[in-house]
Amino acid sequence: MGEVIRSLGLALVGTMHPKMLWLSFRPFLIVSIFWGCVIWLIWSPALEILRTFLTGSIFTSWIQSALEMVGFDGARAWIAPLFLVMLLIPVIAISLLVFIAFSTVPAVVQSVVKQGAYKDLQRLHGGSFIGSFFYTLWSSLICLALVFLTLPVWWIPPLVAIFPPLLWGWLTMRLMSYDVLANHASAEERNQLLETHRWTLLGMGVVAGMFGAVPTFFWATSALALVLFPFVSFVALWIYSLIFIFSALWFSHYLLNALKQLREQTKTIDSPTTLIADRTSTTNPGVIDG
Repeated sequence: MGEVIRSLGLALVGTMHPKMLWLSFRPFLIVSIFWGCVIWLIWSPALEILRTFLTGSIFTSWIQSALEMVGFDGARAWIAPLFLVMLLIPVIAISLLVFIAFSTVPAVVQSVVKQGAYKDLQRLHGGSFIGSFFYTLWSSLICLALVFLTLPVWWIPPLVAIFPPLLWGWLTMRLMSYDVLANHASAEERNQLLETHRWTLLGMGVVAGMFGAVPTFFWATSALALVLFPFVSFVALWIYSLIFIFSALWFSHYLLNALKQLREQTKTIDSPTTLIADRTSTTNPGVIDG
């Protein structure tokens, strides 16, 4: 817990550095331009398709009827835009996280390892760009499938505070852990660290996911966000980007220090003094036992 808090403090301070702020702005700008063009192209036809589906499908037509029964007479006008926004939110957020994992996390790790505590950390290159690509793709597809499977129950009050942080936390843990250790840890070291610190890393991911769920909750529940979706989405995207940079710093400080400690322990175990002591204890136990 002490190391988690130490790395958390370093990450909070590091996030405010001008370089980190720029690294959060660059992916936000690229992803915003991309999704701005996509939304501009698909908004009207997607709304028409969604309206037809919502009114014609036996699985979703009851939603409009139920809303009208409880007093939302104008539900037919805004239910389709609301559903479209709900579908776009996780796709945009995941695409931003994936883009940051590929384009920005290496720069964040490079900035962290320049600090005195990690400057002598040897690079064993246990990961690769291809490995990162397939690992990220597979993790993102799993997360996206889980998002769409659980999306209908996000509106239930207890679950809206549980599912989004868990999903974002799980994905953040997987992407950040692999990319932070890709250059410096061997494959064996990475697997050992992920196994040893699995629950701690998941907890860190969930905390980061809670921060990331704030703009998601605002998007999904605010009428203003629905009316001004293109503009509000840009602000929320930058918040997402900043949170992901903070997560990259947090995971970098924690995992690089854990890697350093793992190698120090391995070096101590494999040192000549330890080997001689072990050999003496095996051949002549009385020397050790007195």
